[in-house]
Amino acid sequence: MMGIVNPMLQTPNMDKLATEGVRFTNAFVTTPICAASRASFLTGLVERTHQYTFGTPPLAASFTDQSYPELLREAGYHTGFIGKFGVNTETDAKTMFDVFEPFSAAPYMRKDENGVLRHLTDITTDRAIAYLRTASAQLVDSSGSTRPFALTLSFNAPHADDGDPRQYIWPTAMDSLYTDVTIPAPPLSDPSFYEALPEFLKDSTLNRERWYWRFDTPEKAQAMTKGHLRMISGVDAGVGRVLQELETLQLAENTVIILMGDNGYFLGERGYAGKWLPYDLSIRVPLIILDPRAKKAQKGTTPAAFVLNIDIAPTLLDLAGVDAPNIMQGNSLSPFLQGVTPSNWRTDFWVEHLFDHPQIPKHEGVRGERYKYARYFEQNPVYEELYDLRNDPMETKNLATDPAFTEILARLRQRTDTLQTQYGGPYKRIKSPQS
Repeated sequence: MMGIVNPMLQTPNMDKLATEGVRFTNAFVTTPICAASRASFLTGLVERTHQYTFGTPPLAASFTDQSYPELLREAGYHTGFIGKFGVNTETDAKTMFDVFEPFSAAPYMRKDENGVLRHLTDITTDRAIAYLRTASAQLVDSSGSTRPFALTLSFNAPHADDGDPRQYIWPTAMDSLYTDVTIPAPPLSDPSFYEALPEFLKDSTLNRERWYWRFDTPEKAQAMTKGHLRMISGVDAGVGRVLQELETLQLAENTVIILMGDNGYFLGERGYAGKWLPYDLSIRVPLIILDPRAKKAQKGTTPAAFVLNIDIAPTLLDLAGVDAPNIMQGNSLSPFLQGVTPSNWRTDFWVEHLFDHPQIPKHEGVRGERYKYARYFEQNPVYEELYDLRNDPMETKNLATDPAFTEILARLRQRTDTLQTQYGGPYKRIKSPQS
Protein backbone atom coordinates (compact mmCIF):
# COMPACT_ATOMS: atom_id res chain seq x y z
CA MET A 1 0.00 0.00 0.00
CA MET A 2 1.51 3.32 -1.09
CA GLY A 3 1.17 6.66 0.63
CA ILE A 4 -1.94 8.73 0.00
CA VAL A 5 0.05 11.86 -0.84
CA ASN A 6 3.39 10.40 -1.98
CA PRO A 7 2.87 7.42 -4.31
CA MET A 8 6.37 6.06 -3.57
CA LEU A 9 6.06 6.13 0.20
CA GLN A 10 4.87 3.00 2.01
CA THR A 11 2.91 4.16 5.07
CA PRO A 12 -0.13 1.88 5.39
CA ASN A 13 -0.83 2.76 9.02
CA MET A 14 -0.75 6.52 8.55
CA ASP A 15 -2.88 6.01 5.42
CA LYS A 16 -5.41 4.15 7.52
CA LEU A 17 -5.54 7.04 9.98
CA ALA A 18 -6.11 9.42 7.06
CA THR A 19 -8.94 7.37 5.55
CA GLU A 20 -10.67 6.85 8.91
CA GLY A 21 -10.02 10.31 10.31
CA VAL A 22 -9.68 13.89 9.09
CA ARG A 23 -6.59 14.87 7.07
CA PHE A 24 -5.87 18.59 6.95
CA THR A 25 -4.35 19.54 3.61
CA ASN A 26 -3.11 22.98 4.69
CA ALA A 27 -1.36 22.30 7.99
CA PHE A 28 1.68 24.43 8.83
CA VAL A 29 4.08 25.32 11.60
CA THR A 30 4.65 28.94 12.52
CA THR A 31 8.39 28.33 13.03
CA PRO A 32 10.18 25.66 10.93
CA ILE A 33 12.57 24.22 13.49
CA CYS A 34 11.99 21.51 16.09
CA ALA A 35 12.80 23.40 19.32
CA ALA A 36 10.57 26.42 18.76
CA SER A 37 7.83 24.37 17.08
CA ARG A 38 7.67 21.87 19.95
CA ALA A 39 7.37 24.73 22.43
CA SER A 40 4.47 25.98 20.31
CA PHE A 41 2.83 22.54 20.48
CA LEU A 42 3.05 22.61 24.28
CA THR A 43 1.86 26.17 24.80
CA GLY A 44 -0.34 27.13 21.85
CA LEU A 45 1.93 30.16 21.32
CA VAL A 46 4.13 31.36 18.48
CA GLU A 47 7.88 31.68 18.97
CA ARG A 48 7.73 35.49 19.21
CA THR A 49 5.58 35.08 22.31
CA HIS A 50 7.04 32.04 24.08
CA GLN A 51 10.57 33.17 23.08
CA TYR A 52 12.06 29.70 23.10
CA THR A 53 14.39 28.15 20.55
CA PHE A 54 17.95 26.84 20.55
CA GLY A 55 20.28 29.11 22.52
CA THR A 56 17.59 31.00 24.43
CA PRO A 57 16.71 30.78 28.12
CA PRO A 58 14.46 27.82 29.00
CA LEU A 59 10.75 27.98 28.26
CA ALA A 60 9.29 30.05 31.08
CA ALA A 61 7.24 28.48 33.87
CA SER A 62 4.49 31.02 33.16
CA PHE A 63 3.99 29.20 29.85
CA THR A 64 4.53 25.58 30.92
CA ASP A 65 2.12 26.13 33.84
CA GLN A 66 -0.55 26.71 31.19
CA SER A 67 0.59 24.03 28.75
CA TYR A 68 -1.74 21.28 27.58
CA PRO A 69 -0.07 18.43 29.56
CA GLU A 70 -0.09 20.50 32.75
CA LEU A 71 -3.75 21.43 32.36
CA LEU A 72 -4.80 17.90 31.40
CA ARG A 73 -2.99 16.50 34.41
CA GLU A 74 -4.73 19.02 36.67
CA ALA A 75 -8.02 17.90 35.11
CA GLY A 76 -7.37 14.29 36.16
CA TYR A 77 -5.67 12.85 33.09
CA HIS A 78 -2.81 10.39 33.42
CA THR A 79 -0.25 12.15 31.22
CA GLY A 80 2.75 10.56 29.54
CA PHE A 81 5.58 11.66 27.29
CA ILE A 82 7.75 9.20 25.34
CA GLY A 83 10.46 10.17 22.84
CA LYS A 84 12.14 13.37 21.71
CA PHE A 85 11.15 16.26 23.97
CA GLY A 86 13.46 18.92 22.55
CA VAL A 87 12.51 21.79 24.89
CA ASN A 88 14.43 23.07 27.89
CA THR A 89 11.99 24.25 30.55
CA GLU A 90 12.41 26.58 33.49
CA THR A 91 10.73 24.08 35.79
CA ASP A 92 11.35 20.35 35.61
CA ALA A 93 9.39 18.94 32.65
CA LYS A 94 8.53 15.92 34.79
CA THR A 95 6.00 18.07 36.63
CA MET A 96 3.84 18.11 33.48
CA PHE A 97 3.68 14.34 33.13
CA ASP A 98 2.97 11.29 35.27
CA VAL A 99 5.41 9.39 33.06
CA PHE A 100 8.26 11.28 31.40
CA GLU A 101 10.72 9.29 29.27
CA PRO A 102 12.69 11.59 26.96
CA PHE A 103 15.23 10.08 24.58
CA SER A 104 18.31 11.76 23.17
CA ALA A 105 18.37 12.11 19.38
CA ALA A 106 21.53 10.11 18.76
CA PRO A 107 22.62 7.48 18.18
CA TYR A 108 19.76 5.76 16.41
CA MET A 109 21.11 2.28 17.12
CA ARG A 110 21.36 1.71 20.88
CA LYS A 111 20.80 -0.96 23.47
CA ASP A 112 17.31 -1.35 24.83
CA GLU A 113 16.52 -2.11 28.46
CA ASN A 114 17.43 -5.76 27.85
CA GLY A 115 20.83 -4.87 26.39
CA VAL A 116 19.82 -5.70 22.80
CA LEU A 117 20.98 -3.31 20.05
CA ARG A 118 17.89 -1.85 18.41
CA HIS A 119 16.69 1.22 16.54
CA LEU A 120 15.44 4.24 18.50
CA THR A 121 12.09 4.17 16.67
CA ASP A 122 11.48 0.60 17.86
CA ILE A 123 12.58 1.39 21.42
CA THR A 124 10.33 4.46 21.52
CA THR A 125 7.42 2.36 20.30
CA ASP A 126 8.12 -0.28 22.98
CA ARG A 127 7.98 2.35 25.71
CA ALA A 128 4.76 3.81 24.33
CA ILE A 129 3.14 0.38 24.40
CA ALA A 130 4.38 -0.16 27.95
CA TYR A 131 2.83 3.17 28.92
CA LEU A 132 -0.52 2.23 27.39
CA ARG A 133 -0.58 -1.06 29.28
CA THR A 134 0.19 0.70 32.55
CA ALA A 135 -2.28 3.50 31.92
CA SER A 136 -5.06 1.11 30.91
CA ALA A 137 -4.62 -0.76 34.17
CA GLN A 138 -5.05 2.53 36.04
CA LEU A 139 -8.08 3.79 34.13
CA VAL A 140 -10.25 2.92 37.11
CA ASP A 141 -8.75 3.74 40.49
CA SER A 142 -9.50 2.14 43.87
CA SER A 143 -12.51 4.39 44.38
CA GLY A 144 -14.05 3.31 41.08
CA SER A 145 -13.38 6.67 39.40
CA THR A 146 -12.25 6.70 35.78
CA ARG A 147 -8.94 8.36 34.97
CA PRO A 148 -8.35 8.94 31.25
CA PHE A 149 -4.87 9.15 29.74
CA ALA A 150 -3.06 11.52 27.38
CA LEU A 151 0.12 10.17 25.80
CA THR A 152 2.44 12.33 23.71
CA LEU A 153 4.51 10.00 21.53
CA SER A 154 7.37 11.82 19.82
CA PHE A 155 9.51 9.97 17.29
CA ASN A 156 12.91 11.48 16.47
CA ALA A 157 12.89 9.83 13.02
CA PRO A 158 13.01 10.76 10.21
CA HIS A 159 15.41 13.45 11.42
CA ALA A 160 18.91 12.82 10.11
CA ASP A 161 21.73 11.99 12.50
CA ASP A 162 23.79 15.05 11.60
CA GLY A 163 26.89 13.67 13.26
CA ASP A 164 26.88 10.41 11.28
CA PRO A 165 28.06 10.46 7.64
CA ARG A 166 25.25 8.04 6.76
CA GLN A 167 22.75 10.73 7.91
CA TYR A 168 19.60 8.60 7.53
CA ILE A 169 19.65 5.45 9.66
CA TRP A 170 16.60 3.22 9.50
CA PRO A 171 15.41 0.08 11.33
CA THR A 172 16.80 -3.08 9.75
CA ALA A 173 13.26 -4.28 9.07
CA MET A 174 13.06 -1.54 6.42
CA ASP A 175 16.21 -2.67 4.56
CA SER A 176 14.38 -4.04 1.53
CA LEU A 177 12.10 -1.07 0.96
CA TYR A 178 12.59 1.17 -2.08
CA THR A 179 15.49 -0.91 -3.43
CA ASP A 180 13.83 -1.19 -6.85
CA VAL A 181 12.69 2.44 -6.97
CA THR A 182 14.42 5.28 -8.81
CA ILE A 183 13.75 8.51 -6.96
CA PRO A 184 12.80 11.27 -9.42
CA ALA A 185 14.63 14.56 -9.18
CA PRO A 186 12.77 16.85 -6.78
CA PRO A 187 11.12 20.02 -8.07
CA LEU A 188 13.40 23.06 -8.28
CA SER A 189 16.48 20.84 -8.29
CA ASP A 190 17.85 22.40 -11.45
CA PRO A 191 20.92 24.46 -10.46
CA SER A 192 19.32 27.59 -11.93
CA PHE A 193 16.95 27.85 -8.98
CA TYR A 194 19.84 27.89 -6.54
CA GLU A 195 21.81 30.37 -8.67
CA ALA A 196 18.85 32.77 -8.68
CA LEU A 197 18.98 33.14 -4.88
CA PRO A 198 20.53 36.22 -3.25
CA GLU A 199 24.07 35.69 -1.99
CA PHE A 200 23.12 35.50 1.71
CA LEU A 201 20.89 32.48 0.92
CA LYS A 202 23.62 30.57 -0.90
CA ASP A 203 26.83 28.86 0.26
CA SER A 204 26.95 30.56 3.66
CA THR A 205 23.73 28.87 4.78
CA LEU A 206 23.28 25.64 6.70
CA ASN A 207 20.71 24.62 4.07
CA ARG A 208 23.43 24.54 1.44
CA GLU A 209 26.08 23.00 3.69
CA ARG A 210 23.82 20.06 4.46
CA TRP A 211 22.88 19.75 0.79
CA TYR A 212 26.54 18.92 0.17
CA TRP A 213 26.31 16.28 2.90
CA ARG A 214 23.29 14.59 1.34
CA PHE A 215 22.40 15.50 -2.22
CA ASP A 216 25.36 16.89 -4.16
CA THR A 217 25.68 13.87 -6.48
CA PRO A 218 22.90 11.85 -8.12
CA GLU A 219 24.12 8.66 -6.43
CA LYS A 220 24.18 10.26 -2.99
CA ALA A 221 20.77 11.84 -3.53
CA GLN A 222 19.27 8.43 -4.39
CA ALA A 223 20.78 6.73 -1.34
CA MET A 224 19.98 9.52 1.10
CA THR A 225 16.39 10.02 -0.06
CA LYS A 226 15.71 6.30 0.13
CA GLY A 227 17.15 6.30 3.64
CA HIS A 228 14.82 9.13 4.59
CA LEU A 229 11.82 7.24 3.19
CA ARG A 230 12.84 4.08 5.07
CA MET A 231 12.94 6.06 8.30
CA ILE A 232 9.41 7.33 7.65
CA SER A 233 8.23 3.79 6.94
CA GLY A 234 9.89 2.74 10.19
CA VAL A 235 7.86 5.33 12.07
CA ASP A 236 4.75 4.10 10.27
CA ALA A 237 5.44 0.58 11.52
CA GLY A 238 5.72 1.98 15.05
CA VAL A 239 2.40 3.79 14.61
CA GLY A 240 0.86 0.51 13.48
CA ARG A 241 2.07 -1.29 16.59
CA VAL A 242 0.59 1.41 18.81
CA LEU A 243 -2.73 1.26 16.97
CA GLN A 244 -2.80 -2.53 17.39
CA GLU A 245 -2.09 -2.19 21.10
CA LEU A 246 -5.02 0.21 21.48
CA GLU A 247 -7.22 -2.43 19.85
CA THR A 248 -5.84 -5.18 22.08
CA LEU A 249 -6.45 -3.11 25.20
CA GLN A 250 -9.97 -2.23 23.95
CA LEU A 251 -9.12 1.47 24.03
CA ALA A 252 -9.33 2.27 20.32
CA GLU A 253 -13.01 3.24 20.33
CA ASN A 254 -12.41 5.81 23.06
CA THR A 255 -9.05 7.27 22.04
CA VAL A 256 -8.52 10.36 19.89
CA ILE A 257 -5.31 10.21 17.83
CA ILE A 258 -3.49 13.28 16.49
CA LEU A 259 -0.54 12.86 14.14
CA MET A 260 1.48 15.95 13.17
CA GLY A 261 5.03 16.88 12.18
CA ASP A 262 7.06 19.66 13.79
CA ASN A 263 8.52 21.15 10.57
CA GLY A 264 8.78 20.60 6.84
CA TYR A 265 11.88 19.47 4.98
CA PHE A 266 13.99 20.07 1.89
CA LEU A 267 15.21 16.98 0.04
CA GLY A 268 17.28 18.81 -2.56
CA GLU A 269 14.69 21.31 -3.73
CA ARG A 270 16.21 24.72 -4.54
CA GLY A 271 19.63 23.19 -3.87
CA TYR A 272 18.82 22.86 -0.16
CA ALA A 273 18.66 20.37 2.69
CA GLY A 274 17.10 21.01 6.11
CA LYS A 275 14.29 23.45 6.81
CA TRP A 276 14.35 26.86 8.63
CA LEU A 277 13.26 29.10 5.74
CA PRO A 278 9.75 30.46 5.03
CA TYR A 279 9.04 28.43 1.88
CA ASP A 280 6.07 26.06 2.02
CA LEU A 281 8.36 23.03 1.75
CA SER A 282 9.82 24.12 5.09
CA ILE A 283 6.64 25.08 6.95
CA ARG A 284 4.02 22.65 5.60
CA VAL A 285 3.48 19.50 7.70
CA PRO A 286 1.12 16.52 7.82
CA LEU A 287 -1.81 16.61 10.24
CA ILE A 288 -4.36 13.85 10.77
CA ILE A 289 -6.92 13.66 13.58
CA LEU A 290 -8.90 10.49 14.20
CA ASP A 291 -11.80 10.88 16.62
CA PRO A 292 -13.74 7.60 16.82
CA ARG A 293 -16.80 9.54 18.01
CA ALA A 294 -17.03 11.51 14.74
CA LYS A 295 -19.84 10.84 12.29
CA LYS A 296 -19.17 8.32 9.53
CA ALA A 297 -19.52 11.07 6.92
CA GLN A 298 -16.42 12.76 8.30
CA LYS A 299 -14.14 9.80 7.70
CA GLY A 300 -11.53 10.60 5.09
CA THR A 301 -12.46 14.26 4.77
CA THR A 302 -9.75 16.77 3.83
CA PRO A 303 -10.45 20.29 5.12
CA ALA A 304 -8.40 22.96 3.32
CA ALA A 305 -8.49 25.62 6.05
CA PHE A 306 -5.22 26.89 7.50
CA VAL A 307 -4.40 24.91 10.65
CA LEU A 308 -1.25 25.36 12.73
CA ASN A 309 0.96 23.77 15.35
CA ILE A 310 -0.37 26.35 17.84
CA ASP A 311 -3.84 24.81 17.38
CA ILE A 312 -2.87 21.46 18.88
CA ALA A 313 -2.84 22.51 22.55
CA PRO A 314 -6.31 24.15 22.50
CA THR A 315 -7.65 21.22 20.47
CA LEU A 316 -6.48 18.66 23.03
CA LEU A 317 -7.96 20.69 25.85
CA ASP A 318 -11.25 21.13 24.01
CA LEU A 319 -11.51 17.41 23.27
CA ALA A 320 -10.97 16.75 26.98
CA GLY A 321 -13.58 19.29 28.05
CA VAL A 322 -10.96 21.60 29.58
CA ASP A 323 -11.07 25.34 28.96
CA ALA A 324 -8.04 26.64 27.09
CA PRO A 325 -6.35 29.57 28.84
CA ASN A 326 -6.82 32.98 27.24
CA ILE A 327 -3.08 33.21 26.65
CA MET A 328 -3.19 30.55 23.92
CA GLN A 329 -3.07 31.97 20.40
CA GLY A 330 -4.25 28.88 18.55
CA ASN A 331 -7.80 27.65 18.13
CA SER A 332 -9.48 24.31 18.67
CA LEU A 333 -9.82 22.15 15.58
CA SER A 334 -12.77 20.24 17.06
CA PRO A 335 -15.38 21.84 14.77
CA PHE A 336 -13.61 20.44 11.70
CA LEU A 337 -13.98 16.94 13.12
CA GLN A 338 -17.73 17.46 12.89
CA GLY A 339 -17.60 18.90 9.39
CA VAL A 340 -17.91 22.54 10.47
CA THR A 341 -15.56 25.34 9.42
CA PRO A 342 -15.94 28.25 11.89
CA SER A 343 -17.09 31.40 10.11
CA ASN A 344 -14.27 33.52 11.53
CA TRP A 345 -11.45 31.05 10.82
CA ARG A 346 -8.04 32.48 9.89
CA THR A 347 -7.24 33.33 6.29
CA ASP A 348 -3.54 33.97 6.90
CA PHE A 349 -0.93 33.24 9.54
CA TRP A 350 2.39 34.43 10.97
CA VAL A 351 5.68 32.72 10.04
CA GLU A 352 9.07 33.40 11.66
CA HIS A 353 12.46 31.93 12.49
CA LEU A 354 14.52 33.56 15.23
CA PHE A 355 17.26 31.04 16.02
CA ASP A 356 20.46 33.06 16.45
CA HIS A 357 22.69 31.00 14.14
CA PRO A 358 25.34 32.44 11.79
CA GLN A 359 24.24 30.15 8.94
CA ILE A 360 20.45 30.56 9.27
CA PRO A 361 19.12 34.03 8.38
CA LYS A 362 16.23 35.19 10.58
CA HIS A 363 12.93 36.03 8.93
CA GLU A 364 9.33 36.99 9.66
CA GLY A 365 6.25 37.39 7.53
CA VAL A 366 2.77 36.22 6.70
CA ARG A 367 1.36 33.40 4.58
CA GLY A 368 -2.07 34.04 3.10
CA GLU A 369 -4.39 32.09 0.85
CA ARG A 370 -2.91 33.62 -2.30
CA TYR A 371 0.18 35.62 -1.35
CA LYS A 372 3.14 35.02 0.91
CA TYR A 373 5.39 37.77 2.23
CA ALA A 374 8.69 37.28 4.06
CA ARG A 375 11.38 39.68 5.14
CA TYR A 376 14.90 38.85 6.27
CA PHE A 377 15.04 41.72 8.70
CA GLU A 378 18.70 41.48 9.69
CA GLN A 379 19.93 41.97 6.13
CA ASN A 380 21.08 45.46 5.14
CA PRO A 381 19.02 46.50 3.33
CA VAL A 382 16.13 44.30 4.48
CA TYR A 383 15.52 41.60 1.89
CA GLU A 384 11.88 40.92 1.02
CA GLU A 385 10.10 38.12 -0.80
CA LEU A 386 6.58 38.11 -2.23
CA TYR A 387 5.01 35.13 -3.96
CA ASP A 388 1.72 34.62 -5.78
CA LEU A 389 0.91 31.11 -4.58
CA ARG A 390 -2.03 30.69 -6.91
CA ASN A 391 0.08 31.16 -10.04
CA ASP A 392 3.42 30.12 -8.57
CA PRO A 393 2.84 27.46 -5.87
CA MET A 394 6.52 26.45 -5.78
CA GLU A 395 7.57 30.04 -5.00
CA THR A 396 9.96 30.48 -7.91
CA LYS A 397 9.35 34.14 -8.86
CA ASN A 398 9.93 36.82 -6.23
CA LEU A 399 7.54 39.69 -6.94
CA ALA A 400 8.75 42.04 -4.21
CA THR A 401 10.43 44.41 -6.68
CA ASP A 402 7.73 44.18 -9.35
CA PRO A 403 5.94 47.56 -9.62
CA ALA A 404 2.68 45.77 -10.44
CA PHE A 405 2.60 44.36 -6.91
CA THR A 406 3.46 47.51 -4.95
CA GLU A 407 0.03 47.73 -3.34
CA ILE A 408 -0.03 44.07 -2.33
CA LEU A 409 3.50 44.33 -0.95
CA ALA A 410 2.52 47.34 1.17
CA ARG A 411 -0.57 45.54 2.49
CA LEU A 412 1.39 42.47 3.52
CA ARG A 413 4.13 44.56 5.13
CA GLN A 414 1.43 46.18 7.23
CA ARG A 415 -0.16 42.84 8.07
CA THR A 416 3.24 41.55 9.18
CA ASP A 417 3.72 44.62 11.37
CA THR A 418 0.28 44.11 12.91
CA LEU A 419 0.92 40.45 13.74
CA GLN A 420 4.40 41.25 15.00
CA THR A 421 2.92 43.76 17.46
CA GLN A 422 0.19 41.30 18.47
CA TYR A 423 2.67 38.55 19.23
CA GLY A 424 5.36 40.51 21.06
CA GLY A 425 6.90 43.28 18.99
CA PRO A 426 10.21 43.55 17.11
CA TYR A 427 12.76 40.81 17.61
CA LYS A 428 15.11 41.16 20.56
CA ARG A 429 18.02 38.82 20.93
CA ILE A 430 17.60 36.82 24.14
CA LYS A 431 20.48 34.46 24.81
CA SER A 432 20.65 31.74 27.39
CA PRO A 433 23.31 32.26 30.08
CA GLN A 434 24.77 28.90 29.00
CA SER A 435 25.01 29.73 25.30
